[in-house]
Amino acid sequence: MPEGIQVKVRTEGSAVNGTVEKKAIDKEALRQKYMEERNKRLRPDGNAQYVRIEDQLSHYLDDPYVEFKERAPKSDHVTVAFIGGGYAGLVTGARLAEQGVTDVRIIEKGGDFGGTWYWNRYPGAMCDTASFIYMPLLEETGHMPTEKYAHAPEILEHCRRIGNQYGLYDNALFHTQVKTLRWDGEARVWRITTDRGDDFTAQFVAMGTGPLHVPKLPGVPGIEDFKGHSFHTSRWDYDYTGGDENGAPLSKLADKRVALIGTGATAVQCIPHLASACRTFYVCQRTPSSVDVRDNVKTDPDWFREMATPGWQQRWMENFTLNQTGGDAQEDLVQDGWTDLSRRIRSKINELPEADRGNPLKMLEAYEDSDFEKMEEIRDRIDSVVEDGETAYRLKAWYRQLCKRPCFHDEYLDAFNEPSTVLLDTDGKGVERITEKGVVVGGREYEVDCIIYGTGFEVGTELAHRAGFETVGRDGITLTDYWKDGMRTKHGINVHGFPNAFWVQPTQGANLISNIPHNIVESGMTIAMMIRHALDGGYQTVEVTEDAEDAWLELLKTGPGMMLGSPDCTPGYYNNEGQPIPEAAKMNVGYPAGATAYFRYIKAWRESGDFEGIEFA
Repeated sequence: MPEGIQVKVRTEGSAVNGTVEKKAIDKEALRQKYMEERNKRLRPDGNAQYVRIEDQLSHYLDDPYVEFKERAPKSDHVTVAFIGGGYAGLVTGARLAEQGVTDVRIIEKGGDFGGTWYWNRYPGAMCDTASFIYMPLLEETGHMPTEKYAHAPEILEHCRRIGNQYGLYDNALFHTQVKTLRWDGEARVWRITTDRGDDFTAQFVAMGTGPLHVPKLPGVPGIEDFKGHSFHTSRWDYDYTGGDENGAPLSKLADKRVALIGTGATAVQCIPHLASACRTFYVCQRTPSSVDVRDNVKTDPDWFREMATPGWQQRWMENFTLNQTGGDAQEDLVQDGWTDLSRRIRSKINELPEADRGNPLKMLEAYEDSDFEKMEEIRDRIDSVVEDGETAYRLKAWYRQLCKRPCFHDEYLDAFNEPSTVLLDTDGKGVERITEKGVVVGGREYEVDCIIYGTGFEVGTELAHRAGFETVGRDGITLTDYWKDGMRTKHGINVHGFPNAFWVQPTQGANLISNIPHNIVESGMTIAMMIRHALDGGYQTVEVTEDAEDAWLELLKTGPGMMLGSPDCTPGYYNNEGQPIPEAAKMNVGYPAGATAYFRYIKAWRESGDFEGIEFA
């Protein structure tokens, strides 16, 4: 098929039925195919292929959900200021409240709590790890997720539930962005200014700005020329599409030609809703996602009551982490696509002769065999669902499952059987340009009324830009300068030279990417206990020593390094878009013994009360 030609989905014909027989796998042929597809997608501009949303494009950042309200600027003092009102801020705020620290101010650029779940209200949005481990503080709030994979409105409501239960709304500042964050060494406080005229101080600051909150657009020529309607999926325009975030049909698209650019995790979830709503729906695909079965089900209340004994959520999180990272768990409580691959790998390794189980080459071969088998099943599933053979072929992902964020969905593939759906496969090149009237793929212009950008969020950009402000520590040193040669922390939480400051994120800690909230829960508790200890002891400053920070970094260097997104993977945000990993990013790693070992370690570290490596002064 010529490169970039449209693939029209046909409704005639029937799907392939029956079970897929286990077949022999030509491993060398697959390796070659994976490399061919990777090489098609390599671009010398790497992350620079995306454009920042600013100037003429700044309207893509407007908040369509909550009305902006004027308020008087703050010029007071708080015990703790937390930047970011997503899970990180909510969980840390809750843990502080449990420690009796209630003078907490959360600063959030959105109009309410929720973070990612405040912005992502596109149709079909849901979590992609099980609700029971993804939604934090379920046991504390008494909430039972209605589904194994909860939809966005329920997750957003849970964020509000946490905010209300722990009194976090009382002092919160919404629709507010920090401009400067500077340590005042003489007064031993942090001074914070915002875009709302606020100028206040805090004894402690913590930050959970997250890696996925600054939307990005593709740097397609002509993106500013389009005269029709357009928006980013993180600012879904229901006034234009009709419907709502609760799943009502997108009733205003029946006479519209719509193009969606992007086929990542967001697109996988919203495509089924668009496919059934539009007159013509163009899916612009550069790289197919790997889409496995989700098997979402409603929660049985009787089962939940019996299961939810004290400490149940912590057990579930730990069990998932142990299973998904290759541990020796005796049971799999979650049983999903994330743990399936690990179960397969363990099974392959157990099949090895005893003498080979310590051989790294044999272990890697077992891993590769497991991955090949899993990906072949995922590709075969496409043939069994998608009726048009050429479309099915173009939807197949030719890379290892963990080269890109794995996706799971039960209706995605069926969307390509809708008569209105047209797959515009670009054979790895992406949309060529955007005109006043539409998109150009394969040298042909496709006129559309609306372009929706499902192109995700900035990852790997300069820290200060992504956060929206610079952090200035002792003696005027900026965090950007301190980390210019690579991230430097202890536990991913404390940074030398930045007293009374804490970060909530996974890197240089557990670095568990599959279920980020587990990292947040552990970091939030650790920070709350350090702040409580400082207040009880009358200490003015809390800071990791230089020696302790150095020792932690040396420990991290003994590990396997970056595990995801190896250079031979297809380009994506896991591997710096296929470009060499910058030296400064090579310390974006986790605890050498793995996530489960880290969580056990950090629990013992904080509960000892010694807080080894941290100086309280």
